[in-house]
Amino acid sequence: MKIAILGGGISGVALARMLAADGHQVTVLERAERPGGLCKSRRYGEFTFDEAGGHILFSKDRTVLDWQLERCGGAAGTVRTERNTKIRWHDRWVPYPFENGIGHLTKAAIVDCLKGYLEAHVQRRLGTPCPANFHDWVVWQMGEGFARHFMVPYNEKIWKRDLRTLSSAWVAGRVPEAPIEDILKSAVGLDTEGYTHQSVFWFPKHGGFEALVQGTVAGGGFRLQTGVAVQRVERHGTGFRVDGEPFDLVVNTVPLPQIEAAFPELPEPIRHDIRALRPISLINVMLGVRLDAPLPNLSWIYLPFAEQGPANRITYFSNYSPHNAPAGHGSFLAEVTHRGELRPDGPWLRSLIQALGKAGILQPEHVVLAEWCNNEFAYIDQDLEFAARIARVRSWWDQSGYITFGRFGRYEYHNSDQCIARAMQVHQHIREIAASGAPARPVFR
Repeated sequence: MKIAILGGGISGVALARMLAADGHQVTVLERAERPGGLCKSRRYGEFTFDEAGGHILFSKDRTVLDWQLERCGGAAGTVRTERNTKIRWHDRWVPYPFENGIGHLTKAAIVDCLKGYLEAHVQRRLGTPCPANFHDWVVWQMGEGFARHFMVPYNEKIWKRDLRTLSSAWVAGRVPEAPIEDILKSAVGLDTEGYTHQSVFWFPKHGGFEALVQGTVAGGGFRLQTGVAVQRVERHGTGFRVDGEPFDLVVNTVPLPQIEAAFPELPEPIRHDIRALRPISLINVMLGVRLDAPLPNLSWIYLPFAEQGPANRITYFSNYSPHNAPAGHGSFLAEVTHRGELRPDGPWLRSLIQALGKAGILQPEHVVLAEWCNNEFAYIDQDLEFAARIARVRSWWDQSGYITFGRFGRYEYHNSDQCIARAMQVHQHIREIAASGAPARPVFR
């Protein structure tokens, strides 16, 4: 089959490699000057940085993890790290997740958290239904104390909206209830492990996270065209045309609001729904520092409070690989979300660095490099209308004969490993089409 894949992020190039290995004639069309999407990295002198926050090589699916590691050179090409994440709670370091670290809070805050959690626990046992909005879900799940001391300020910092206008559907049923025994142990000073997801992860030794993309493209057997902004995708007989070139199948991984204009057959109501899928954007600030001593053995940390500056998460990036910074130096990634309004300048960068200094993260006078990158499509804004809206959009695509997937190609809150897992699912689906010669049925059911 001759297949066009729109978008050269990790979803697109992973699928292209898999399909090319089956003998298909695959073309990836990417608007930017090089592939990668949210998985791109960049270099300043001897510093390497990721453009869109602290990615890691990880998956609960061993097949997906092995696929990632193979693209990055296996054990010889990666660094294995035991995750060490914390929350900067005012002037204290609290182990993550917060509910397993409350013994590190003040006594008054411990009482608040315990009281609220026990009240919420009882209400759930009495059958109080799960709320539809995220703010009330937090209180329902964790109680008033946990909400006030961490969950609400941290999530307001990320989502940049009143949490009552955010749906709870993206977490309800997916976030397990913290064992009450763990919380009680933590409150009296007994450490509990809590959230073990990503307890071990890997990272490319050289080139940042983009090494995964480059390793996928290299020897992939497919045609990659960059600097191509697709203008028109349409049916032609039993196949399709992309800007006039015929294909047997078209797979989209481009953010839907960026590609919908190229599909003239989209019904106007679906087009309206797609245009309402506004993203939450991310400024990733890349900081290089001179070191008098090695950085603490931390992977990343959370900054929930406004007085800690605009960043919500800090990645200790040079801890991921010693090659991410030159000798005698370290590096950080500071993530700042926004809704399209933020354009950093010199004073803003200096204020962010000063805030990180006051929070005890770095010494501002030791900063030797400060750059930033804006990622328009970073997080999915799951407001109260999102579930119904995206259901209509997905239904149309699933019946259209086209395939669309990827974090913003299908609007699924997926990390890179989950995008690769989806690519494997689409790959198997296309194998079945090629074997049977039957028209494309929906991939996702």
